Amino acid sequence: MKPVEIAPLLSKAKLKHYTRLHQKKFRDQEGLFLAEGLRTVRELCLNLPDPEMLVALLVREGEAEAARFAQAWKGKLFSLGEKECSQLTETATSQGIFGVFRQPLRPVEPAAEAGLVKSGRSFMVALDDVQDPGNVGTILRTAVWFGADAMICSSGTADRYNPKAVRSCAGSIYAIRHYGVDRLDLELRRLKKLGYSIVCSSLEGKDFREFSSWPEKQVLVIGNEANGISEPVRALADRLVRIPHGGTSVRVESLNASVSAAILLERLALS
Repeated sequence: MKPVEIAPLLSKAKLKHYTRLHQKKFRDQEGLFLAEGLRTVRELCLNLPDPEMLVALLVREGEAEAARFAQAWKGKLFSLGEKECSQLTETATSQGIFGVFRQPLRPVEPAAEAGLVKSGRSFMVALDDVQDPGNVGTILRTAVWFGADAMICSSGTADRYNPKAVRSCAGSIYAIRHYGVDRLDLELRRLKKLGYSIVCSSLEGKDFREFSSWPEKQVLVIGNEANGISEPVRALADRLVRIPHGGTSVRVESLNASVSAAILLERLALS
């Protein structure tokens, strides 16, 4: 087995700089984000749209598997001690490998005006003030699995580059077009003009099994965990759909937002 080369130590200045990426304001200012864990970092590296999207790989001393994987980017590879890892991690126990990556360029124009809209069959996911970054990351990964063309986030939706969201999407962040908008209702209006139907998940909706067919172009909207779909977005809905429960009585109030998204994405994508 090829021996692992010793990487240079990360400087104190760089450590301070990268630690600040836990703050959304600093992530937005720098256009960077931090990822942790071998699985997440490996998948991000394997799906880089451009090698320059990787800024640095940081590996704890003694992590042979992670260091061996990171050798392919040895010009950007740095080693860390246990103390430095504890400063960078947001988990109870550090996994010993971190990646600093560039955020994809934010679109200047909304999807409806930026050449994102496709001819033929197409579907997108929109998040209407989804608060939990874990839900955001899980929905993003699920959208990639089912072949969605884009994920649109309202201004009140949790940051897609939050460390928890990055962990939850397990490295899928480069695999789909995703972006935020100040007014989700206005973006949905633009998409409706281009032939997209707006499908909103709602407990007051119609059982999705009652629909025998689905539109060729559609946007699935997942609402806030506590309050559901906002009124301006709900007013645009072509369909309100709900997921039926099993058994003779309802024993829980609702499904987790990411679970609901997965069930409905499967229906929209594969029906």
